[in-house]
Amino acid sequence: LALAQLRAAGANVMFEGAQGALLDVDHGTYPFVTSSNTTAGGASTGTGLGPCAFDYVLGIVKAYTTRVGAGPFPTELFDEYGEHLSRVGHEFGSVTGRRRRCGWFDSVALRRSVVHSSVSGLCITKLDVLDGLDTIRVCVGYRSGGQVSAEPPLFADAFADVEPVYEELPGWKDSTVGITDYARLPATARRYLERIEELVGVPLDLISTGPDRDQTIVRRHPFGN
Repeated sequence: LALAQLRAAGANVMFEGAQGALLDVDHGTYPFVTSSNTTAGGASTGTGLGPCAFDYVLGIVKAYTTRVGAGPFPTELFDEYGEHLSRVGHEFGSVTGRRRRCGWFDSVALRRSVVHSSVSGLCITKLDVLDGLDTIRVCVGYRSGGQVSAEPPLFADAFADVEPVYEELPGWKDSTVGITDYARLPATARRYLERIEELVGVPLDLISTGPDRDQTIVRRHPFGN
């Protein structure tokens, strides 16, 4: 009732989800999932508000990909790039303390998550972790059985035969740490972000360039301010 009253009064209310979209018990990479709904629809079942009450869904995603524990991970890296992402990104599980598996950005997986959560805009975090890399890869498709698909398999066991199809982009040497103006980012960093935007089909509304709250580029405010 209180939430319905706030909505009727035109108040801004934000609901924060937990865990990754592909850990959703119904739409994730089962059985490597959690026990609840982690897609945006969980906000409706968890609060009692109907689905039409939500005006905007912000998808939070790193500038690369990580996963804790077992489960499909086509873009996982076992080389110096993976070590860089883990070390510079301080990639350890917030609850378990386990080292996260790290890999290149996976636009195939993200497109599926965008569909499941009706994502309105994206927030890209940890862009600064990619500083200093000569080359950056983005997964644009999955190859399986000699065929390339822009969509991921429906079932987790089908990932065993999946090979990522990459597009290479030039990296950047200049630091992006703390930048709050999009125009001040290195040209190749902007190209990388804009390519992600093209591949996913959702605007990049927020870009994080460091761990502090104010180290953020705001291109479109989720509350419209």
